[in-house]
Amino acid sequence: MSRNPDPVSSPSRVSRRLFVPILAGATLRERLIACLGALLGTGLTGLVCGVLLERGPHLPLLVAPMGASAVLLFAVPASPLAQPWSIIGGNTLSAFCGFLIGQVIPDPAIAAGISVAVAIAAMSFARCLHPPGGAVALMSVLGGPVVASWGPLFPLVPIALNSCILAGLGLLFHRLLRRGYPHVAPAEPANVHGTSDLPPTLRVGFRKDDIDAALARLGETFDIDRGDIDRLLREVELQAAIRAHGHLLCADIMSRDVIGIRPQASREEALSLLLGHNIRTLPVTDEDGHLLGTVGLRELLGTEKGMSDILTAPATAALSLPAIALLPVLTDGRTHAVIVTDPENRVLGLISQTDLLSAMGRLPAQRQAVRQSAIP
Repeated sequence: MSRNPDPVSSPSRVSRRLFVPILAGATLRERLIACLGALLGTGLTGLVCGVLLERGPHLPLLVAPMGASAVLLFAVPASPLAQPWSIIGGNTLSAFCGFLIGQVIPDPAIAAGISVAVAIAAMSFARCLHPPGGAVALMSVLGGPVVASWGPLFPLVPIALNSCILAGLGLLFHRLLRRGYPHVAPAEPANVHGTSDLPPTLRVGFRKDDIDAALARLGETFDIDRGDIDRLLREVELQAAIRAHGHLLCADIMSRDVIGIRPQASREEALSLLLGHNIRTLPVTDEDGHLLGTVGLRELLGTEKGMSDILTAPATAALSLPAIALLPVLTDGRTHAVIVTDPENRVLGLISQTDLLSAMGRLPAQRQAVRQSAIP
């Protein structure tokens, strides 16, 4: 009698599990970029150190823990453990800790354990925790030709020198690829009206106190900035809303008879259109209907500048975008309307805060109607 293969341990399922990214967001493209960055960063660090120091081929000028630093720097550049101060400060502090403890405690086994523990404490207090720092501390205690040759200078040369060059090359690499490094978690939304109320996006749903309470309850340390946790959870909320209401597109709710203006128009003409049609945003287009920017009362009041000088960058969307995706934009306290454009940036329609609010108000009734129609 044949048995069905265990679905958990079947070869196909095991092979799929082996190739699933371990880290969230770790795509094949990201890993290939990391490989290229590590190749250039590590190789150039050794090359530059060799040119600067000219100590000869018999003495390694690139220490092994820099390979681990390169993994963090190029594979997970958003990690708090991979930032420039973490790399430079973590490795250098750990080298000092290891070297000093190695001079005080003659037993290498005891010194090794103490050096790694002290290095972790030092990096934590200096806010530069960096996992390769543990290897640097261990290397400083156990010694070798590199440590023996440089002596008390070892924490500075080659450790600090290697770390500075590697971090600098990483910064240049990520900037050339237009990737944000050093990684800075986005600031919390602010109330643009100057009152003590929370911004609209923070009044409903979870708050930062909830994140702190969840972290305290879990009792674990996660390799992600607290601000990034906030941003990730809010994006999860948005994607869940899009999944639930993605059938409602921008094309379904936009105003098609858009009141616009040319850049040659006067300030008085723009004010007349805004007040006469009781609207807050005017798309500014050229003769072919291509969107150049927008103007509103905020830009027009208190200035005598021409239309071309006060244009603001517009918020735009495509016809096929789910309308619910505009929620963060239209609740930021600044944007009153989103311009719907075609691939050639010609104006097709406009979605105001009122348009989106009206559409969302009808969603519960639509869902109820669908449920009733499904009942036999």
